[in-house]
Amino acid sequence: MDLRTYTRQYATPDNRLASLSYFGTFAVYFTALGVAISQSDTWYLMWPAGVVFAFAAVRLYVLQHDTGHHSLFETRRQNEWAGHALSPFTFAPFEVMKQNHNLHHANVGNLEHRETGEIHTMTVAEWDRAGVAERLFYRLYRNPFVLVPLGAAFTYFIRYRWPKNTVQFGMWQVLAHNLVIIALLYVLYVIAGSEGLLIWLGFSFLGGMIGVFLVYLQHNFEDTYWDRRPDLKPQIAALQGSSCLDFGWFFDFAVANITLHDIHHFNARIPSYRLRQCHHNMPEDWGLRRIKFAEAIRALGLKLWDEEAKRLVPFPK
Repeated sequence: MDLRTYTRQYATPDNRLASLSYFGTFAVYFTALGVAISQSDTWYLMWPAGVVFAFAAVRLYVLQHDTGHHSLFETRRQNEWAGHALSPFTFAPFEVMKQNHNLHHANVGNLEHRETGEIHTMTVAEWDRAGVAERLFYRLYRNPFVLVPLGAAFTYFIRYRWPKNTVQFGMWQVLAHNLVIIALLYVLYVIAGSEGLLIWLGFSFLGGMIGVFLVYLQHNFEDTYWDRRPDLKPQIAALQGSSCLDFGWFFDFAVANITLHDIHHFNARIPSYRLRQCHHNMPEDWGLRRIKFAEAIRALGLKLWDEEAKRLVPFPK
């Protein structure tokens, strides 16, 4: 059996599992937020509840990502409605996010279409040609202490108010999406006051940083894959150019298995609740590698794609 035939066994949505994941995550999201706000004077209760809320927010984003692939629920209409309903809580307008993400899948590993990825990567040759200002900007951009916190704040709170390709894929939907966010924040303010808003904002920001950290690691590691057409091989780009992060079962569960990104890119029709089973039931001799936490941290020091060595490398000394 080849890998494509194998993965098709898991590419079957189940509304029971989808509903449990979808509504269960919403229940955790609202419960954790309620505890964090109600226990704001008790830091040892507020902080754990806030961290749970942050991970629930990441999980909602991953579930919306699934609905964009029409893989979470059984029908296209169910996925579309579920994706739109998630939008105000993920800050990501559904239709534009879906179309932009499909472009990312279509061009993963393609050096000639890096604009479809979430995080920009320069090649060594581009670095050598770059001027002082461009190098300085890129150094700051790729610094994890800039990329993760500022990237989260910019992406989720600013950029998603008007994402790239908005005019092409859904201007009015984005405007309506932003109005719904404002309305929900007003309701939260009426219920919990300015303190409740600040708690929501702070832990949403934490969720955004977790999201950016994961997005970086999904395609930025030493032996990832980039190439140019006609040499680009889409299946290799999907598997080798996307990571499998092995941080343990609980972490996988907390982020709806988005850590198993190689198999997701190979077959985006596999629902998030089947990805771990698909990956861990795979024969070991197929050789899909897993990245442990220590290697993931080291990957933050890799900045440039070396086209000759075919690997991601640090900045030149």
